[in-house]
Amino acid sequence: MKKIAALLLSLVLILSLTGCGATTAPKEQPKEQPTVQATPLKVTLPTWTGYGPLFLAKEKGFFKKHGVEVELTIVEGLAERKAALAGGKIDGMATAQDVQVTLAASGVPVQVVWLLDDSFGGDGVLVKNEIKSAAELKGKKVAFEVGSTSHLLILTVLKKAGLTDKDVEVIPMSAGDAGAAFVAGKVDAAVTWEPWLSKGAKANGKVLISTKDLPGIILDSVSFRTEVIEKRPNDVKAFVAAMAEAMDYWKTNKDESDQIMATGLKIDLKEFTATVPDLKFLGKDENKNLFGTSANKGSIYQATQNDIDFYVEQKLIDKAITPESIINSKFVEGL
Repeated sequence: MKKIAALLLSLVLILSLTGCGATTAPKEQPKEQPTVQATPLKVTLPTWTGYGPLFLAKEKGFFKKHGVEVELTIVEGLAERKAALAGGKIDGMATAQDVQVTLAASGVPVQVVWLLDDSFGGDGVLVKNEIKSAAELKGKKVAFEVGSTSHLLILTVLKKAGLTDKDVEVIPMSAGDAGAAFVAGKVDAAVTWEPWLSKGAKANGKVLISTKDLPGIILDSVSFRTEVIEKRPNDVKAFVAAMAEAMDYWKTNKDESDQIMATGLKIDLKEFTATVPDLKFLGKDENKNLFGTSANKGSIYQATQNDIDFYVEQKLIDKAITPESIINSKFVEGL
């Protein structure tokens, strides 16, 4: 019996040692996902093809993937968007770079963190067929949004013809409303953008001049209030990373992306795709090139200085701010 008991004890000991020496494959740990900030970054924009990538980044989940919730709202009037930004009701705005200048100069501290597009025919001046040149705009009803990119564009056009906005009858309204007013025959000319340029040309007029004739004059960007950037730098970093990924996604998934962006902007898909060639969209590489680095600044600084100089010359802003005060390149540098 003792031999049997000893044998059983030895067997148990062997099994025990074998179990202790055995190795099991470790369970694969799920990849850690960024914690999504519960409070969304609120960004406003008007209806414009160039702002489509914002909706692409949101609908494809790129913002959440990088750890930030983003709320997008379309507000057509620039005055309303400025008021919302100044009052802290929104955190950021997609708009033209020269508008960012007017924001900062009017006492709304903002910093540009991402460049969306360069207009290359997407903005322009619609005129009735009988108007042959910019000089013939003298005394005519011209609709545009005062203090906006449209104002910059028409002043540039008029200046080349030896005129100012005092030589025309200014009809103040948003770019979209200006296009609609032109199509309805209520004004002689309108400073607007696509799809209204195409609609106006088909209705009762033509495009007298567009940004294809004045390249580099209108860049669109996204800015956030300086306070938001200081308090939520990780969220802004996530926003920029998501925009870069959205632009890459568009390159390889064009049809799907076009549909998402057209739906987000609430415009017809054909209208959206027809206006895309009028813009030079800017992805990660283009942003890095345009922003440059703190040691070697990119061309966006000079473009912004040109906007500042123009608005000061036209006495539309009193404060000659610096490009460095409204351009924040660190988020693009970190990509």
